[in-house]
Amino acid sequence: MTERTEGLAAVVDAFLAHARHGRGLSEQTVRAYANDLEQLVAFAMARGVDRLSDVGLELLRDWLWDADHRGLARSTIARRSSSVRAFTRWASDSGVITSDPGARLRAPKGASHLPRVVSSDQVRTMLDSLAARAATDDPGSLRDLAVVELLYAAGIRVSELVGIDVRDLDRSRLTVRVLGKGGKERVVPFGVPARDALEAWLDRGRPALLMITRAGEGPAADALFLGDRGGRLGVRGAYRIVARLLQDLPGEGPSGPHTFRHTAATHLLDGGADLRAVQELLGHASLGTTQIYTHVSSARLREVYRTAHPRA
Repeated sequence: MTERTEGLAAVVDAFLAHARHGRGLSEQTVRAYANDLEQLVAFAMARGVDRLSDVGLELLRDWLWDADHRGLARSTIARRSSSVRAFTRWASDSGVITSDPGARLRAPKGASHLPRVVSSDQVRTMLDSLAARAATDDPGSLRDLAVVELLYAAGIRVSELVGIDVRDLDRSRLTVRVLGKGGKERVVPFGVPARDALEAWLDRGRPALLMITRAGEGPAADALFLGDRGGRLGVRGAYRIVARLLQDLPGEGPSGPHTFRHTAATHLLDGGADLRAVQELLGHASLGTTQIYTHVSSARLREVYRTAHPRA
């Protein structure tokens, strides 16, 4: 069985029609489904995902955790989880998709609204492991190292990462131009380790993957990051790269690229960075969105105190 290619919004409309006419559900239930799934469509499209076949478990988990971080009630998040499971189960049963990404979805546990953050030691261990694999000049390993280095160094969104073209990178000034939410462009700095990883990818990894396409023709010819088949790396591919790294680490929360954005912001504040500078780096429209990371830093400080102080 092959997956059909309908857009995500169109499949949602078909599901709602089925719920209303095929199952005879109450209008109140259908409205709840419609509201929840409209939010999912907006969340997915903001991350460059517009087909149901590209919606994976990690994206659904990040959607629920985003709601948790924004302070939505646990009952609301539980309802969203139920709505999306009903939707993906129907899509799978109807043959729209070949597997059900919502089958293992659960609402976030506990009442914490803080994003997942990886410790600096864990980041270092992950990057060292990636660097060891990249030392073999395997194109995929060179790319994975450059992807993670840039995500962590620049704190960019995954949709921004996969939209970067080679011309957007300024290796001499250590900056990259990205297109954020609402089409807002910003220039973001990165460090020397990220530059070294990017140069190795551009010099030895990218040309090998670009050869897979027809003489480097098409949109992939401009893309900074390429997938294993030579086309532009997509959101789903970036999720897979990061999920493999984070799946065995302790801690709850999403295992997608956004974890490195959370981690970069928290580590910057831990190191004394100004809150407004971090806001500009992340491309947040509101300072209030950035302020959550001050709570993360405070929570980490309290945990260190409880662990280390003899009279905590």
